[in-house]
Amino acid sequence: MGKLKIVVLYDRVVVDEASEQAAAGDKAPVVRSLDKKEVEEEVAEALTKLGHEPVMYELDGTQKSLLGLARADCDLVFNLAESFADDDTADFKIAAFLELLGRKYTGTGTHGLMLAQDKAVAKKIFAFHGIHTPTFAKCYRGRLDFSHDLQFPVIVKPAREDGSIGIEFSAVVSSIRELMERMDWLHANFESPVLIEEYIEGREMYVGILGNDKPEALPIVELDLSKLPDGTPRIAAAEVKWGKGTKAYRDTKSAVATDLPEETVALLQQTAVAAYQALELRDYGRVDMRLQPDGRVQVIEVNPNPWLSSRAEFCIAARKSGRTYTQLVEEIVELAFARA
Repeated sequence: MGKLKIVVLYDRVVVDEASEQAAAGDKAPVVRSLDKKEVEEEVAEALTKLGHEPVMYELDGTQKSLLGLARADCDLVFNLAESFADDDTADFKIAAFLELLGRKYTGTGTHGLMLAQDKAVAKKIFAFHGIHTPTFAKCYRGRLDFSHDLQFPVIVKPAREDGSIGIEFSAVVSSIRELMERMDWLHANFESPVLIEEYIEGREMYVGILGNDKPEALPIVELDLSKLPDGTPRIAAAEVKWGKGTKAYRDTKSAVATDLPEETVALLQQTAVAAYQALELRDYGRVDMRLQPDGRVQVIEVNPNPWLSSRAEFCIAARKSGRTYTQLVEEIVELAFARA
């Protein structure tokens, strides 16, 4: 592959923490925090090393930025954008815009992004394909859609958010009263249906997937939740992912799982590939699962275009598979270009 001009597309969510605290009081949602060195810079550095010409482009939520993207001259868009105008559910709209422009771009397409975003729809698709997932119900402003009978404890979360946004430790509830309070809080803070899901005890496992026609499951990474304080739900809550400076953030680490029997590794990887294909993901993705004490596997959710920071779970798995960060970026570019 020769030298390509590649637009590295990313977004920025500007959070006014003071106004959010004032609006939501002590129960303001834990939100994403930005790092000093952002993933788009790492991707651009890798593309430069590969001999390509990266062009950084920020999608800032304005029509002007959309117009600029439409006018940008490039061979490929490396799509890292996850939101538009502070709307975390707009990822599929960005992909649709690129498709309308006729642009080649990395990652999952509009259809797969929509399927993965609506967790209730995704779980129904899993059930159709025989992929195990926790029992659930969906509720939106009084309308309740039951899939199965539920038993407490349950975890209550937005049906259309990602990155653990809206899933604090208090999301796990054990009574009708707690359930109703949590639903009210979610409806007040997120314009999204609420997913009520059986709480599954077990280990938090992540399997990265690379490829299209013959997807490859990467080595399994575990988010170790064992050091959370007694009485704290063992979940990948927003405090764990975004609560920098807190004990929950410091004491939870991700690392390659090395103590799993071969048959368990095979089950996790096969389940991940099946879920990836069921939701029509492309190029790369990550499947989050719970490994129960009895060896059963439950798919929690599927993440298209997972975070590509060099220290993220997906990249940890890629390194374990023998790929450098630069080689991983190269493979994603090649997959997207060959597919397009």
